[in-house]
Amino acid sequence: MLRATRFVRLGLLLFFALPLAAHALVTWQTSDLSLGWRSADWSSTGTLPAAPQMPEAMVRVYCAPVGGWRSIFAVHCWVVYKEAGAAAYQRYDVMGYSGAPVRHNRFPPDGKWYGNTPELVAEATGAAAAALIPKVKAAIADYPFAGMGDYVIWPGPNSNTFIAHVVRQVPELQAALPSNAIGKDFPVDGRWLDWAPSGTGVTASLGGYAGLTLAWVEGVEINVLGAVAGLDLRRPGIKLPGFGRIGL
Repeated sequence: MLRATRFVRLGLLLFFALPLAAHALVTWQTSDLSLGWRSADWSSTGTLPAAPQMPEAMVRVYCAPVGGWRSIFAVHCWVVYKEAGAAAYQRYDVMGYSGAPVRHNRFPPDGKWYGNTPELVAEATGAAAAALIPKVKAAIADYPFAGMGDYVIWPGPNSNTFIAHVVRQVPELQAALPSNAIGKDFPVDGRWLDWAPSGTGVTASLGGYAGLTLAWVEGVEINVLGAVAGLDLRRPGIKLPGFGRIGL
């Protein structure tokens, strides 16, 4: 028992505490943590063409580091879609300030988040996207934590819980949210054991406070208080708290 306890403590130190401390140091040296909501840059990154110039259907999932000291730990994710021939993109996020948490077109579809350039996590275009859009719409409409006061920053349900819910309802996207998308492992339906959002494995969660995922798309992920460490099996790499995925 003593050896097991020491082994667990060593694992927590090596795979959780040290990476978070290292990422905190990197973030402090390279980012402006003083930027507030009003002073940050929320403009388009220009990575999406104007909607009329893209006649085919499209679905994308984006994630970007959050602002201030929270960027040490977490990213914010959102979903964008455009039906074939539509004149505009549709962006959906969940946000925690006043009002209903699900927000529609509050920012540009490919906009920066607190000045941070988003990462494209998943994408479908053309006929494949057209087939997925009804499922995306249904998932957004069916999100059970869309009421006033439902948002909880940690362990969830938060913005990443919302996108994990959408991904779970649209497994054809084969999307793996970044390991530092804190809140993605919060069990929307309350189940402690369920299919992984991609549908390629299983996940166990103790209310979002701790959990384990074993899946082809998500890989092996161990969740401790929202921080995730693990291995990416599909695209070989490691996952560390704060840093997210580091490809090998």
